[in-house]
Amino acid sequence: MEMTNEIEVNASASDVWDAFNDVERIAPCLPGAQLTEIEGEEYLGVVKVKVGPVNAQYKGKATFVERDQDALKVVILAEGRETRGQGNASANITATLEALDDNRTKVGVTTDLKITGKVAQIGRNLIPDVSAKIMDQFADNLEAMLSASTDDSSSGDDASAGDSGAGAASRPEPEAVDLLEVAGPPAAKKFGPIAGIIAALWIVRKIFKRRKKKKG
Repeated sequence: MEMTNEIEVNASASDVWDAFNDVERIAPCLPGAQLTEIEGEEYLGVVKVKVGPVNAQYKGKATFVERDQDALKVVILAEGRETRGQGNASANITATLEALDDNRTKVGVTTDLKITGKVAQIGRNLIPDVSAKIMDQFADNLEAMLSASTDDSSSGDDASAGDSGAGAASRPEPEAVDLLEVAGPPAAKKFGPIAGIIAALWIVRKIFKRRKKKKG
């Protein structure tokens, strides 16, 4: 599945470029993502998603495939596996920056996504619809992060400087991205009945497990 999105960020191309090349800073900007550890050139982390009551957490790594500062182009390969389940996900992400003016940058993102497992079966049709909205959230978070960094720098506050992999691991866990919620009313209307059935089955399973424990 290939998806193409464009976002605009109220920041200079050089600042956005620096952010895209600093995984510790940019990872928390992506909804549902958390950087947990850095091992050399590999960045380990988790991404949490859900479709209604069905949750999945993908644990994996990201590596830089290409970094071309002259072309303002970054290619990242991200791979992960469900921590509870048989699902896998991999994404080849190409981001190209274009300076619109001194303080505004357009970012084109092309993602070649491959995903398997329960979330893929239920939410595959939702993914193209929500990708643009997730990228909008990412742009807002990126702007806020860059603005905060500028404020800290101007005030001489360097408390966030020198973060390491250990610092990344200590950050609070992100909330799972609910594909139905992000997609909005049209998708919820279309896939709501399916989610309702899944929710009912999920509740029945929970009740059954509790009764089984009591009998044991």
